[in-house]
Amino acid sequence: MSAVLGDLRSGSHRGVVVDSPPGAGKSTLVVRAAGELAAGGAPLMIVAQTNEQVDDLIDRLGVRSPEVTVGRLSAVDYEASARVRAHPACRVAAKVADLGSPAVTIGTAAKWATVTEGTWSWAIVDEAYQMRSDALLRVAPRFERALFVGDPGQLDPFSTVEVDRWTGLSWDPMQSAVAVLLRHNPDLPVHRLPVSWRLPASAAPVVAAAFYPFTGFRSGTGPADRSLTFTKPAGSAFANPAKGTFAKPAEGAFAKPAGGAFAESAEGAFDEVLDTAAATGWGLHELPARFTVRTDAEAAAACAALAGRALAREGVAVSESGTRPLTADRIAIGAAHRDQVAVIRSMLPPEAAGVTVDTANRLQGREYDLTVVLHPLSGRRDATAFHLESGRLCVLTSRHRHACVVVARAGIAELLDAHPSTEPLHINVPVKFPDGWEANQSMLAHLYRT
Repeated sequence: MSAVLGDLRSGSHRGVVVDSPPGAGKSTLVVRAAGELAAGGAPLMIVAQTNEQVDDLIDRLGVRSPEVTVGRLSAVDYEASARVRAHPACRVAAKVADLGSPAVTIGTAAKWATVTEGTWSWAIVDEAYQMRSDALLRVAPRFERALFVGDPGQLDPFSTVEVDRWTGLSWDPMQSAVAVLLRHNPDLPVHRLPVSWRLPASAAPVVAAAFYPFTGFRSGTGPADRSLTFTKPAGSAFANPAKGTFAKPAEGAFAKPAGGAFAESAEGAFDEVLDTAAATGWGLHELPARFTVRTDAEAAAACAALAGRALAREGVAVSESGTRPLTADRIAIGAAHRDQVAVIRSMLPPEAAGVTVDTANRLQGREYDLTVVLHPLSGRRDATAFHLESGRLCVLTSRHRHACVVVARAGIAELLDAHPSTEPLHINVPVKFPDGWEANQSMLAHLYRT
């Protein structure tokens, strides 16, 4: 932290970049830097990418530095969340002039783009790798020096329009703000946070190998520092979203394609994969190979049932933060598409109504004790660039503090072999590593070894 602020305050550079792997304390760094810069008396602006991120940062600022006045730039119809209302010194307004003169002014990149007057001595750009470069150009006149903090392994900026016309240009708006910044200012100092405090010891090396092959990171906790256990044993009665409450049927077994044995029913398989995930940090609930529509009802039901089953078995999560029950708000289900999210949410049993179900884009930056992931390539006939994007799978598989269960249809490895990476190479476009094909193969290899 001192080295980052030292580079920023030195005046030798207009910007400093901090690369952060999942759960490395990026938000903590932003909040601490904001408090220290604001304490110096010079005005500070913070640029985040979503309203959720803005409200979260305001909440954290209120806890760490309640004496620092905060101005929340917002839309005219914005209603302050409970987190914003809880801040003792936060004012909300649609215009900078209506905020008074707060020590910290914070808003989304889209909102800052509408500000045409005023300058700030310092700026902090949060989730800078998810910010499009054209968005940075629109807000750059507002600050003198900036700290750019983000995760280079997660989702790149995206657009719903064709962007081929800009491919290869040094100012391509679809490049991240950091990518364009470093291409035009290669001498800017880059710091890397080497430790993830979110991912457990069972997950950090797996995620690092798949998505951060050149920088890597380690877990801040050891193998014995965290545990997830279920107080109710496998096979106890539980609710199925489609069938109601029932007891586990008589056990039988059949061969799993990758080896091992399952209970005869799918319900018994839910217990098995949850126990595996609790013991090893990872679990794979594999459905029979089949080409399906995107809203695969069987896969969606499995995701919902796994969350319900984890709650019914009354899990207990133990970590360096203490012991707490596995409640619905500490479980998340992630998927690639909003229609998949809607189907999964509709299948949640009543006791799992508080479980978070969302896309990778909206889960980014959040953390839970247990996550259930619907694999982006499950049931597909092809492997498109969208579904192969390494950042999407990285987000989905790096939200957990204890365990992650992946739901997928068999055949993804064969699909990847049949659709190797064929993206064209463009002149003057940096090659992104790792590519989605390699990252998916790496994750699948580990899941099959679990």
